[in-house]
Parts: sequence; C-alpha cells; structure tokens
Amino acid sequence: MNIPDNLKYTQDHEWVLVDGDTATIGVTDFAQSELGDIVYVDVDTLDETLEKEEVFGSIEAVKTVSDLLIPIAGEVIEFNEGLEDAPENINSDPYGDGWIVKIKISDSKELDSLLDAKAYQKLVEG
Repeated sequence: MNIPDNLKYTQDHEWVLVDGDTATIGVTDFAQSELGDIVYVDVDTLDETLEKEEVFGSIEAVKTVSDLLIPIAGEVIEFNEGLEDAPENINSDPYGDGWIVKIKISDSKELDSLLDAKAYQKLVEG
C-alpha cells in the first residue's frame, strides 16, 4: 500500500497536499482499494466555502456510494475535470491524476489535526 510521506491524512482516508494557502485533496490508496472500481465522482460545491468535515461531494463505486468530507475548512476552487471522463484515475493513480479538488485554506491551524504518514499507516493496519 502506498502512503506518501509528503502528504497529510484524515481518519476518513483522504489525503491533503499543502502548497502555500492551497490544498489538493483526494482519497488514499487504501480507500480506493476498499471502494473497488470507481465509476463516478460528483462534486457540486465548486466556489463554496465549507467548514471542516462538511460533505463536498460523493464518490460512486460499483458496490457503494460514499460521501467525501472536506478535511479542513476552505473554499473549493477547482475540481479535477479529468475525473468526469476517467473516474478510474482514482483507482490507478490516487495521489496523481486521481486528485479530486483543490481548496483555498481558511485556517492553516486545522492542518495540525491531520495525520502524518506514520500515523495513517498505523490507522489502516489496525
């Protein structure tokens, strides 16, 4: 299982890549493997400012639909439009072409509540 050291993680199996006041968000390798073949991603919160852990969209796999929770407060500024035609990118490249949204961070202190790679690895290994 791939757990890059340069990312932050949530207990809900999402990853966060911080670049200045922007954060890119996606689901982890563990999450995509648990979901199975992803067939659709819905994000209808573009240009909205959300509080931490609000639903920003949903991800649909062959067997299930899961809500996507924003890991830190911010304004959704970009959706990965490549996922409209190729949602399976989340399965094949969850930390690259499979990113889901970018947000403008509201409160960078909230980043402190996220897990580092070692803590996330402990979480998934139980």
